[in-house]
Amino acid sequence: MPHFVIDCSKNILTLQQPDTIMQEVHKAATDTGLFDETDIKVRLNPFKEYYLVGGKKGDFIHVFANIMEGRTTEQKAILSKQIVSQLKALFLTIPFIAINIRDFEKATYCNKDMI
Repeated sequence: MPHFVIDCSKNILTLQQPDTIMQEVHKAATDTGLFDETDIKVRLNPFKEYYLVGGKKGDFIHVFANIMEGRTTEQKAILSKQIVSQLKALFLTIPFIAINIRDFEKATYCNKDMI
């Protein structure tokens, strides 16, 4: 926990290596001090064919952050801004870079170590 899933147009991968993109998101999350670095998970999903941005094919990056409940709105806003800032610095020409954060409920979260 937390999980950061990066959806992007496949062309993004011609501008930066996938590992670089994932490392930047990981670093941004770590730098907030909200998470233990070893708990952060990052995945990347490039889209080649099936997507629209503003009704047409266009480059985009959208990060879906899933974190355990308990962080304040201010902490989540800092996390959002930190990640978007890191990605914006990597991709100066990409018009759409965004993130949204969703909270996991502690009562309903389960992983194999909890069983």
